[in-house]
Amino acid sequence: MTLDTTAIVFPGMGPMRVAEVGKFLMVNPFARPLRKAADAVAGYSLVERLIADEDDYSEAAQLAFLVTCVALARWAGETQGIEPLVCTGPSFGAKTVAAYSGALPFEEAVRLTALFARREAEYFRERHSDVVTQSIARTAPDKLAELLAGFDERGEWYDMSCYLDDDFFMVSLRESALDGFLAGVKGIGGLPLYTMRPPMHSSAFDDLRRTLAAEVAAEFTFADPRLPIVSDQDGRIVTTADGVRTLLLDGVVEAVRWPQVVRVLRELSVDRLCVSGPDSLFGRTDCSVRAFEVLPIDVRRAMRPIKRPAPIDQEEWGSHVGQ
Repeated sequence: MTLDTTAIVFPGMGPMRVAEVGKFLMVNPFARPLRKAADAVAGYSLVERLIADEDDYSEAAQLAFLVTCVALARWAGETQGIEPLVCTGPSFGAKTVAAYSGALPFEEAVRLTALFARREAEYFRERHSDVVTQSIARTAPDKLAELLAGFDERGEWYDMSCYLDDDFFMVSLRESALDGFLAGVKGIGGLPLYTMRPPMHSSAFDDLRRTLAAEVAAEFTFADPRLPIVSDQDGRIVTTADGVRTLLLDGVVEAVRWPQVVRVLRELSVDRLCVSGPDSLFGRTDCSVRAFEVLPIDVRRAMRPIKRPAPIDQEEWGSHVGQ
C-alpha cells in the first residue's frame, strides 16, 4: 500500500497511440467494462470510431481518452495499492477527475464529455475559427512579456491559455499573427512546439461557457467528490458538487496554471505524483520532476504480462517435504 502522501493526476489530452490505446480498451480487464459502458452511452463503438477518425481531438478520441485514464486509475488502485490523498486534472483532465472522484457516475461523465465535445465543435465552426493555441517551451517569461507587449502596441489580440512551467506556456492568438509570433519566439531563444485547433482556455470563449452551463451542465446532478480536488486554474481545493460543476465550466475561459497546482500539492505534503493516462507533459515538466517522485500509470505499464512464480521442481519439493 502506498503512503497517503500520493496525489493522482489525470493529464490534459494530447495525441494518443491509437493502436496501443485501442488494444488496451479491448483487452484490459479494467478497461473493457468501462469501454462497453461508454459504447452504450455514445451509441457507437469507441474503438472503431477512434481508428476511423483523423482528428486527434474528436468526440470519440475524447471519450477514449477519458475511459483510458479512469481504467488506468482503477488498475493502479487494485493492482498497485495506490490510494491518493488528493486528485487533480489539468485541462481535459478535469472531466476525468469528475468521474474518478465520484462527482459524476462514470456513464454520466461519458455523456457530459460527449455533449461538451459536440457543443464545442459547433461553437468553433461558427466562432473564433481564426484562433489557434500555440505551445512554446524554453521561453524566458520576461522575454515573452516583451514580445507580447509588441502585440499590445499593435492592437493584436492574444490570451495566455496555459502556464505549464517557469518557461513553458500556451498562447492563444489569431492565425494571421502566428508566423510572426513563432519567428519572435525563436528570436528570443524559445522553442515553438505544436499548434492546437480548436483553441482552448480563453476569456474570449465566455459565450461557449454560458452555452455549456445552460444546455449541458444543467442536465447533470453532481455529487460532492469523495476526495479533494486541486483546481488546475488557481490551486483552490474543491470539495463540493457545485465546485466541480464550476471547475468544469471555468476550464473553458480560465488559463491552466500548473506550477500553482504543484505548489499547493507540496503544501498538502504530497511527495508522489501518479499520472494516470497517456501523458507527455504534466508528469515531465521540470516543476513536477523537482517537486515529486513521478510514477507514470500508462497503458504500457498496465499491459505488461504478470510475472508468475516459476514451476515447482517436484524432486526438490519432495526432498524438502521429506526433511
